[in-house]
Amino acid sequence: MSENEVFSIKETSEQAGLSEDTIRYYEKIGLLPRAERKANRHRVYRSEDIHTMKLITCLKKTGMSLEEMKPYLQMSMDSDLADFPNEREMLVNHRKKVKAQIASLQQVVDFIDEKLEKRSMYPDECPITGENQMSVFEKQNLFS
Repeated sequence: MSENEVFSIKETSEQAGLSEDTIRYYEKIGLLPRAERKANRHRVYRSEDIHTMKLITCLKKTGMSLEEMKPYLQMSMDSDLADFPNEREMLVNHRKKVKAQIASLQQVVDFIDEKLEKRSMYPDECPITGENQMSVFEKQNLFS
């Protein structure tokens, strides 16, 4: 991909791994800048647009909401997070939430493993519920 090369929405969709409708939607909500247009009004994209779309996909896989992504997408690709203390702190906090989800899910796996090992669904004490604990599903919804 050369810097000056342009791609149709179909080509961009294939390279970025997003549907054409998703790309249009991301433009509509301001997650992506409005695409350049050819004389025939067809959208065209550049390699940096595709890189941004791939970043969106990665951030989405972390559980980050589209709204939470916006500040990161406004940075240039070679920005140093140290120059953006608020965004860095938000990313640190997001990491903490993900680590808490992992710990909660590990409790679920341990419970299932124990049931498989004992070969019984006898209602022992349940380590994944309690007076002051939220279920893993409640936690996931809290972080969504």
